[in-house]
Order: sequence, then C-alpha cells, then structure tokens
Amino acid sequence: MNHSSHRKLVCVAGLPRAGSTLLCQLLAQHPGVYSPGHSSPLASLLNDIRHRVSDNDFFLSQLDVDFDRTYGQLAEAYRGFIDGWFSRADSDVVVDKNRGWLAMVETLEVLHPDFMILVCVRDLSQIFGSIEAQHDRTRLIDFPDHIDAHNPFVRADRLFGRGGIVGGPLASIEYVRQIKDTAIQDRILYIPFEYLVNNVVESMKEIYAKLGVDPVTVDPSNLKVAPHESDSYYRFKYRHKTYPALQKPARHDVLPGIEQSLRNKFKWYYQAFYPESTKQTEPVGVRDPAN
Repeated sequence: MNHSSHRKLVCVAGLPRAGSTLLCQLLAQHPGVYSPGHSSPLASLLNDIRHRVSDNDFFLSQLDVDFDRTYGQLAEAYRGFIDGWFSRADSDVVVDKNRGWLAMVETLEVLHPDFMILVCVRDLSQIFGSIEAQHDRTRLIDFPDHIDAHNPFVRADRLFGRGGIVGGPLASIEYVRQIKDTAIQDRILYIPFEYLVNNVVESMKEIYAKLGVDPVTVDPSNLKVAPHESDSYYRFKYRHKTYPALQKPARHDVLPGIEQSLRNKFKWYYQAFYPESTKQTEPVGVRDPAN
C-alpha cells in the first residue's frame, strides 16, 4: 500500500542568522498554516531512528528473509512517525524548522513527496557580523564547539568550514543546487534575508503562491512571538530572539579581510544569490533554483 500524508510539509532550513525565525513568524499569520516558530527535533529524530535501525541485527535479518516487504514496512513506519508528529496540528500545511532538512532532501522525496523546503540565505559577511555582535554580548561564555574566543579570523575559518555551524548548511546548499532531479529542485525556494525584510508583503505573496495556499496579506507590525528556544544549547551565541513587529537590522561592520575572504571562498554563493553585489549587497529576491 502506498502511503501519502494529507498534509503538505514545509521545511524551513538554510543558514543561521538568515531570517528563519522571522519567516516562521510570518508564515504563522496564514490561517491555513501551522507554524509554531521554534526549532524542531523532527529531522534529527528521523536520523536517530535511521542509525538505530541500521544497527539492529534483528531488523537486518528480516531484510535477508524478505527485503521488499521489510523495507516497505520501514518506510511506512517513518511516514507514520512524521504523521504522528503533526497529529495535533489543525492545518493541512505544517511548518517544521530545522537546518538539517536541506541535507535530507532526497530522503524527504521518498518519505513525504508533498514537501517544500524554504531555504533562508543572507550575505555571509552579515551572518558573521550578526554572530560577532552576539559574541560581543557574551564574551565570558565560550562557543559550543570551543572555537577561538579571541581571534575573529580564526572564528570565521571555523564557522564557515565544512563542519562549522555556517559552513555545514552552506555545503548542503552547494550540493543541493547541483542535484539534477527537477522534481526536487521544484520543491526548493531560496529566501534572501535582505529581500524578505525590505519587501515583506511581496515576499510572502510569492512564498504562499509557491506553497499553493490562498493569498493573504501579512502584517509585519503584528508578528506572533515564538515560544522559548533552547539558546543555551548554543551557549547563547546564535540567539533566536523574536519581536512582535519587524525590526530591520542595521548593517554590521565586518573586518575587510574577513569579508573579502568570504566573497572569494564562496564565490558561487554570491553569484547565485547576490549576482549584482560588490560592496553593498543587493539580493535578487525569492528564487526558484532554476532561475
């Protein structure tokens, strides 16, 4: 039996400090969208299940007996877990926020084909500047991965490395953009932070159209404040503070050497999302990957 949830799953992913919390607040204004706003463990729980199942000798022996049936049962169990996670949501469109979803895009296609991933992006120098601004307020507390607390060049290298909190999602974006399956690409929408905060109403109209929900006009001065986030998990270096009204952030001053290094190292990123950018970032707007 082929299982398909009646709900559309909207995954909010992308880079830290790039507007995912704000985007969830705006999505929550739609009466037909369930968007609790806080980060969700669903993606990591599915990965945990995958790890446990893959190491379970009893399950593996069942694959020896009847691979197709047992593997099919496993897929249905995954889908049942996803459906159960949203069983108390009273909407047919549910939002789940976790940066890990983008790395799982091909798995999502198997488990929940009616999905969309909204990928939040931002000028990389401003992501670093935002993290630095929070670090200035919490200098007596170390980063969770113990990156150098005193040298911003070292911090930038670690944050934007392949295993870093920014570099990891960046690597996922770089990979996903190269997937040739058009069915997957059609389910991804990139949301530049700068375009979102400066063109809120237009941005949300485009996003709602892509999600296939009725258009509504959002009110950026009447945002739902998200519930408590576990910011202590990240040692308060990447806080998820929410406000009842949109607040456009001031541009952060970043050391020229760091800014230029980011532009050189991630040239593909700036070409994709900020093609007209030189010194002042001008985002191109909400984008399908093929455009």
